[in-house]
Amino acid sequence: MQRSHLNRQVWSFSLFFCLAIVVCESFHYSVPEEKKSGSLVANVLKDLKVDVKELSARRARLVSEGTKQYFQLDPHSGNVIVQDRIDREALCGQQDPCVLFSEIMLENPLQVHRIEVQIEDVNDNSPQFSKMEFLFEIPEQTPLNTRFLLESATDADRGENAVQNYTLSLNNHFRLDVQSHDDGSKSAELVLERQLDRKENVRLFLILAAIDGGTPKRTGTAKIVIEVLDNNDNVPQFQQSLYKVKLRENASPNALVAKVEATDKDLGSNADITYSFNQVPENILRSFKLNKNTGELAVAGIIDYEENRNYGINIKATDGGGLSAYCKIIVEVEDMNDNAPEVMLTSLTSPLPEDSPPDTAVALFRVTDRDSGDNGRTSCTIEANLPFKLKAHANSYYQLVTQQALDREKASEYNITITATDQGSPRLSSIRMISVQISDINDNSPVFEKSTYEMHLWENNIPGLLIGLVQAKDLDNNKNAKVSYSLLPGKVSDQPVSSYVSINSETGNLYAIRSVDYEQVKDFHVTVRAVDGGSPPLSSQVMVRVVVVDENDNAPFILYPLQNGTSPSNDLVPRGAEAGYLVTKVVAVDRDSGQNSWLSYELLKATEPGLFSVGAQNGEVKTTRPINKRDTIKQKLIIGVRDNGHPAQSTSAALSILLVDGFSDPFMKMVEIPKEEVVGEEDRTLTMYLVICLAVISSIFLVSMLAFVAIKIHKRRRFIESSALNFPVGPNFPENCRDADGGSLSRAYNYEVCLAGGSLSSEFRFLRPLFPVFSVEPAQSQGPQKIVSGSHEISCNGAEVMNQARGAASEDAAARPGGPGGTGNQPITANANLGQNDWLSYQ
Repeated sequence: MQRSHLNRQVWSFSLFFCLAIVVCESFHYSVPEEKKSGSLVANVLKDLKVDVKELSARRARLVSEGTKQYFQLDPHSGNVIVQDRIDREALCGQQDPCVLFSEIMLENPLQVHRIEVQIEDVNDNSPQFSKMEFLFEIPEQTPLNTRFLLESATDADRGENAVQNYTLSLNNHFRLDVQSHDDGSKSAELVLERQLDRKENVRLFLILAAIDGGTPKRTGTAKIVIEVLDNNDNVPQFQQSLYKVKLRENASPNALVAKVEATDKDLGSNADITYSFNQVPENILRSFKLNKNTGELAVAGIIDYEENRNYGINIKATDGGGLSAYCKIIVEVEDMNDNAPEVMLTSLTSPLPEDSPPDTAVALFRVTDRDSGDNGRTSCTIEANLPFKLKAHANSYYQLVTQQALDREKASEYNITITATDQGSPRLSSIRMISVQISDINDNSPVFEKSTYEMHLWENNIPGLLIGLVQAKDLDNNKNAKVSYSLLPGKVSDQPVSSYVSINSETGNLYAIRSVDYEQVKDFHVTVRAVDGGSPPLSSQVMVRVVVVDENDNAPFILYPLQNGTSPSNDLVPRGAEAGYLVTKVVAVDRDSGQNSWLSYELLKATEPGLFSVGAQNGEVKTTRPINKRDTIKQKLIIGVRDNGHPAQSTSAALSILLVDGFSDPFMKMVEIPKEEVVGEEDRTLTMYLVICLAVISSIFLVSMLAFVAIKIHKRRRFIESSALNFPVGPNFPENCRDADGGSLSRAYNYEVCLAGGSLSSEFRFLRPLFPVFSVEPAQSQGPQKIVSGSHEISCNGAEVMNQARGAASEDAAARPGGPGGTGNQPITANANLGQNDWLSYQ
């Protein structure tokens, strides 16, 4: 079996060698058989014209044909050594010369060099006969010099180590004639030299010895037994001495191959002919059978073209008298396409970097087919739509190379199916699966889940509170996909952003470092950068907007009337006022926003609960019924202001209201208040203020004029300073006291004000509505508002509106007849447009 397989390899390689384009020269070496493992065959450095470093760098390797590797290449020395014991007879049988083909492959660039190693024969086998004893039946009247062909001995060795001579033991009747043939083989014949006499010897015993030419010589023997028979005159005769037939391989058992026929002119038992094989090897006995009576040759075993392409079968016909005749049948086996191509992988590069350029070698393999002709011609293909292609080389070698850029993120592994198909009929094919892993390179930047992030942080938060999470994904693998996070430099209210927030570099959690006040910082932006762990690292960044959520942490603040601890102001209400008369308006603000700044007003306490009411939304204090003389002159109200937060916060304002009969002379006592109802301390204070006002009224006029001009020039700065002196407002209180979400003033009213005794110690005295004399320009910006009173233009901001309006009223009163410098009592009118959406804009 092995011998036939080797014959097939030799034939196929010879055919490939003749047909293929030789791209590299062949190297020839020889080695005796039976060499020990590790024995040196040759050094190929000189033949390859490379040094040891290049041999190793180009990944030189030796690939032997067949499934067994008999030789091995040492890439560090260039030595080809024996890897396994070689038996020439088992490999090649009688084939001479016995050559093993291998190939040395060098990569980058790919080179294939053929190596032919001839296996030299050593005399390790003795000649052998097919049987230990041969029987010849020879009639006693056989003529002298009749020749009897003897079976040749076989020797697995070749050349001089094969059978070179035969010898015969000493006897009186036969001699041995040894003949040489053109193929170098020897054969022996018995030649009758002395007449046989059955009466003298019924049976003769001879010893035939076969001797080879090796050193030392080896000998094989067989016994020859000669039976002396009575006279048989005719020898059997075949119709032809040589038969040639063709037989398809894989023929079914018992299929008829050929029929031989011999005739004998004798009569009786001497004419009975039997057929038998003559000196045939074991493979013929396994493959064929012969009918001894009819001479029919039939198939007995498996006929394989790849093992034996032809058979030479010797047939012997023997009659009943012992005479024999010989013929030969040459059986030529016709090849059938019964072998599929085989794909033998030589090298594979896996994993393969995803940045490998086109034409990068991935795998090297060879396709073989044990059939011949078209049945052995093969083609090789791979699947379509793959980033790989096949390059054909000589001797049926194929190289799998890349044909386009690879992307591990799209495909991290390719299972490539290689299909090899022959050209036979029907065509046979085989497949080989190659798995190629794609290794990652850092070619993808981290990508955030969102283009921008918005997170919410409640004000007055606890330091270290988790605000939110930012995450970036990287399509790469392993360390190239490990993302770390950091904050880019930035400012929040002129302070580094790192003093407000920090980020966990591994998880992307964003934490607040400090407590944040909504009234100072309503929102801020943070830039987060994500960097992967590749080399070089790739990064991306995203903007995070942190919105500070307002909490209800500020109580409402009363703008008017002032609650500054000084003597409270008194609001004057005529006793003739009807129901719904507007007494005054409570103005309050809340530094919070949204619903936390929505304010509501309620009357908490009053001297006479049913006399006054407060608007829940606008803080307007009005009479609920007409005022009569039974009502107490001095009324005290406690107004509560509550926001809409959770929990709600509140504050209160105290109002003093005087019920008076009229306003005839601002410098005279407007109403006589019973001494038992008025506290003496208030009268003294009121009188003191009247004296001061009468003494300095002219100076106040001039000072007021200068103050108005200066305030208008300096604008906001003086407004803030004046507001700081008059109102206990915190440093972060809005400069123009504007609430974007709405204030508490909603409607415009005209009020008539008369100055009377004690009027300088109070705010405006709001009386019945009149036509406006003061006009205020609408606020277009956050700057100060303008109040025009007669010829005076007052610029005010925030809480100064009341003081400036009071000064303007004094100036107008002085200029009018009847007042200081005038001729009579004239009312001063002011238009106060207390809008709910602009609680610091007064008209």
